Amino acid sequence: MRWGLEHRVLGSIRAFGVDEIAYSRGHKYLTLAYQIEAGMVRLLWVGKERTVKTFEGFFTMLWQETCAGIEFVGSDMWRPYIRVIRERCSQAVHILDRFHIVAKMNDALDDVRAEEARTLARNGREPVLKKARWCLLKRAGNLTVNQKGRLKELLRYNLKSVRAYLLKEDFQQLWTYQSPTWAGKFLDAWCTATLRSRIEPMKKIARMCRRHRPLILNWFKAKGAISNGIVEGLNNKAKLCIRKSYGFRSPEILEMALYHALGKLPEPKLTHEFY
Repeated sequence: MRWGLEHRVLGSIRAFGVDEIAYSRGHKYLTLAYQIEAGMVRLLWVGKERTVKTFEGFFTMLWQETCAGIEFVGSDMWRPYIRVIRERCSQAVHILDRFHIVAKMNDALDDVRAEEARTLARNGREPVLKKARWCLLKRAGNLTVNQKGRLKELLRYNLKSVRAYLLKEDFQQLWTYQSPTWAGKFLDAWCTATLRSRIEPMKKIARMCRRHRPLILNWFKAKGAISNGIVEGLNNKAKLCIRKSYGFRSPEILEMALYHALGKLPEPKLTHEFY
């Protein structure tokens, strides 16, 4: 692995994505940076923890000329990532990961459903939200026949959970736009309507979208040039690699395993041939 890192050729990097994975209990994280281009998908760098100082180490590892050639960067909404990318790679189009946005919206919807279910139970009302979690969280195309019928029944009620579900489904229209301008108009209208909904978890999502509006709209400026879905797929492979290396919990050993599995490192020529 060390030989491969010393002899690998980074070349020009046009797009990369950054994310973190937990490698142990107690909020212990590794920050992973991947090259995500057509024809070249690999792990570029591994850093311990997910702080500003940690992520700056990635740009220190790259040559200044390499940093200047980066056109697209994908990340989630973790503030240290946003800050370092803004300071060290300002010329690149920074794209917020749409999968994280949708995941946070699903978490907000689930909070609304859980709280409302508890309120109905305390008040002795009919438990209409019982076993309704996946009916509300799944995409319409993935629902089973029974879940579709259950959802149709739920939509007859004037519940906060139903209103939150409709807001979530309405938000999905954002990704169908081609123009950043029209996408921005839709996002502004959605945020305004959500802030008037009096559903606090969804209002929190709307405030988050307003705060990160330029980065969300960069998804349309990139016009599908990169996909952070690749990062999610590589993260799954990284988690599998960590599970396979059970018994070895030090970050250094995990770093070696990750580079070996995902780094596409060159290998030294063997002095013997095996048949």
